[in-house]
Amino acid sequence: DAADLMANLPEERTEKILDLMDEEEADDIRMLMQFDEFTAGGLMTTEPIICAADATVAEAMALIRRKEISPVLAASVFVTLPPYETATGRYLGTVHFQKMLRYPPHERLASLLDTELEPVKADTHIAEIHRTFANYNLVALPVVDDENRLIGVVTVDDVLDHLLPDDWRAEEEVR
Repeated sequence: DAADLMANLPEERTEKILDLMDEEEADDIRMLMQFDEFTAGGLMTTEPIICAADATVAEAMALIRRKEISPVLAASVFVTLPPYETATGRYLGTVHFQKMLRYPPHERLASLLDTELEPVKADTHIAEIHRTFANYNLVALPVVDDENRLIGVVTVDDVLDHLLPDDWRAEEEVR
């Protein structure tokens, strides 16, 4: 959202605001601002839950239980090689929250990986994102760079925010 807002500001003002921000957050926003708004890169969040393949179900569950994690981000854990912050090491797959509930706490995420869903590239057009979400009933879709490193995740919230009119919240308040 911050990247979307700043994209509408004059460049000089944007840079002043970014200079006042935490360096890590400002870097994320700069990265997001380089993508067209009608692409996976323009929609994605750069803060998915990322784990190692040898992490356990218990470790992953502890991460998704944190109260600052939104429900849509808590629905899936993305498994990569190190490093475990975006841009990560090579993307290996996804483990869905529902699947973790069916396994013992000591089970390794590597044995639960969903590798069927292909991640998308940052320049994937939004129309393809919409079709992918609809075809696979997704909550989140991984976004990778040319080296297959996880750089972010498009969530169903991101897609809905893009599909609904800008004033949809105001319309709800009127009803």
